[in-house]
Amino acid sequence: MVGFRTQTPGNRIIGKREQNKAANRSIILDAARGCFFKYGFDAITIRDVIRRTGLAAGTFYNYFPDKESLFRALVDERVLALSEEIKRVRREARTLEEFIHGCFLASFEAAVADSQLHLIILHNRHNMQTLYDESVVGLSFETFKDDLRDGVNRGLFPPLDIELVAAGFFGSAFEMSRLIAERRRHSPRAAAQFATRLLLGGVNAFGMQVPKLKPRVRAMPCREEDAKS
Repeated sequence: MVGFRTQTPGNRIIGKREQNKAANRSIILDAARGCFFKYGFDAITIRDVIRRTGLAAGTFYNYFPDKESLFRALVDERVLALSEEIKRVRREARTLEEFIHGCFLASFEAAVADSQLHLIILHNRHNMQTLYDESVVGLSFETFKDDLRDGVNRGLFPPLDIELVAAGFFGSAFEMSRLIAERRRHSPRAAAQFATRLLLGGVNAFGMQVPKLKPRVRAMPCREEDAKS
């Protein structure tokens, strides 16, 4: 029969081995998630994570050589998925409002979808900074700046300082996402609408022609004899 593959003992062994590897990696990442969430990156050791897994130390090091690589593996998949979604939204935006609103909504929905991991990222921001130039975090920031330049070229934005605009967007999304994930008092859609109005007003202000203010001339007090003449 065409397409029929005989299941040999060798294939079964390889399949079982891959399943075990995937299961062990998942166990390690779940244990790391709990440790990073409860204690923070700096407070835990590899030994703390290993104890939570119930695996041998040698098994752990087959997957991750150090704490940094473990943290990166935990974060990168989520950050990369969010970055791809935001990139799609930005490039499909037909107006400035769609551009801004789509970015914020995707970020805030991600904060609600997995609030624990989002808080791990937010509460370990200084460790994220060490990954900035080497991982998808730095890549997403550079991609965002590229999309801003594209937005300027398409006429969505007035010509602005891209570095400052990108920093403003990222800073706003970062802090608002933290509030949403921690307090759950704001819905992603309501928060995105608020953030859009806030940022939209700021960006639009740069497109306005602001009149130059004339310097104020301070009147000198006249002397008594000048007034008489």
